[in-house]
Amino acid sequence: MTHQARKRFGQNFLHDPAIIERIVQAIRPQPGQRLVEIGPGKGAITLPLLAACGRLEVIELDRDLVQPLADRAQGIGELVIHQQDALRFDFAALAGDGRVRTVGNLPYNISTPLLFHLIAQSDSIQDMHFMLQQEVVDRMAATPGNRDYGRLSIMIQYHCRVEPLFGVGPGAFQPAPRVHSAFVRLTPWQQPPVSVRDTDCLATLVRQAFSQRRKTLRNTLKGLLSEQDILATGTDPTARPETIPLEQYAALADRLAEHKQGE
Repeated sequence: MTHQARKRFGQNFLHDPAIIERIVQAIRPQPGQRLVEIGPGKGAITLPLLAACGRLEVIELDRDLVQPLADRAQGIGELVIHQQDALRFDFAALAGDGRVRTVGNLPYNISTPLLFHLIAQSDSIQDMHFMLQQEVVDRMAATPGNRDYGRLSIMIQYHCRVEPLFGVGPGAFQPAPRVHSAFVRLTPWQQPPVSVRDTDCLATLVRQAFSQRRKTLRNTLKGLLSEQDILATGTDPTARPETIPLEQYAALADRLAEHKQGE
């Protein structure tokens, strides 16, 4: 299959057999499971996944890849191709009353918004296995006080358990990206690690807190919470956003929810 990788789609096709085998082993696909692959590309992990589970749904934006992929899947299993943008795809509708497993070598240029799109539908997702830029995985797994800790860390960790599995060098892809990659497992919590009254309040508060991460909470949360509000949650108003754990952000979000309820 000859296909030139398209920069606008963020295409870097996986071709290393050892890495492909390691990915499939980490996913452990089983017959009868509802698997959805995002960005199958030329089918490097699509075909072994399909062979293992018998039926696979894939979301591919590049229409030129759709027919060649369908042709390659002939005789292996039932491949359902959605020629759509994953950023607009309704995973909850696909899951119905059940839950889907999502996998993919995600386009790095849309990985963060795509992750937020997925965690918004995490009730319908059993687990996620993704190849991402190493830097993004570091941010997802970061703890307070770490320079990588930020909005992505907090929101992903509120919704999912984060397990970085292994790193992948540029040579495993064609064309080789300029960055290192990592394979990660995200498992949505059945019960979030902290209690939050309103997840929209948490998202709003965290977004604003990190909009100017070098400023103190007192300054960056101005307009949402007063210094007295911050103190009332047991949080230091002079602390910087990257030092505050998820539990404290949950308390701040609950304070914001109280204000909204009283409006």
